[in-house]
Amino acid sequence: MIYIIRHGKTELNRTNSLQGRSDQPLNEEGVAQAEDAAEKLKKITFDHVFSSPLIRAVQTAEIIAPYRTPVIDELLIEMDYGPYEGIDLKNPPPEIVRFFSDFVHNPAPEGMEQLSSVVERAGKFLRRIQNLKGNILISTHAIAMKGLLEYLTPDSKGAYWSKYIGNCALYTFENIDGQFSIPKELE
Repeated sequence: MIYIIRHGKTELNRTNSLQGRSDQPLNEEGVAQAEDAAEKLKKITFDHVFSSPLIRAVQTAEIIAPYRTPVIDELLIEMDYGPYEGIDLKNPPPEIVRFFSDFVHNPAPEGMEQLSSVVERAGKFLRRIQNLKGNILISTHAIAMKGLLEYLTPDSKGAYWSKYIGNCALYTFENIDGQFSIPKELE
């Protein structure tokens, strides 16, 4: 089985800032969320652990699978928000409101990575691991995770872009002879 998890909460998540590629560690609540996820997954031994290079994703992976050093993969990094990195999401500029209101029909504002690029990165990563056996943990970020879910579910027609993915949200899917199943959210 393959498990995808979004990292635990950081201070920028708490203050409702667009975090992107800012390299923020987990805060106290984020550590507790990762520990809760570890408890939920305690009966699973992960044969492979992959993480975004950002510390919050690495910390989440290390809490869940302390016996396995995460393999850092740049393809799992969060979307590049460019000039919008760090903005206050309680008072975003109009172009961000427009983009976030309909990801499917509105391209990312100039200077931001396009969602098609996120899906392309996700697909490249999944093709890299498709021949691995055993249980796999992937620790990543909200938009990067949505890119993975979109790649795995081509019939979704962009439905994951608008879906809320909370801190330490967890999805699982199978790899059957190099073919991935449709992911399911673990409650």
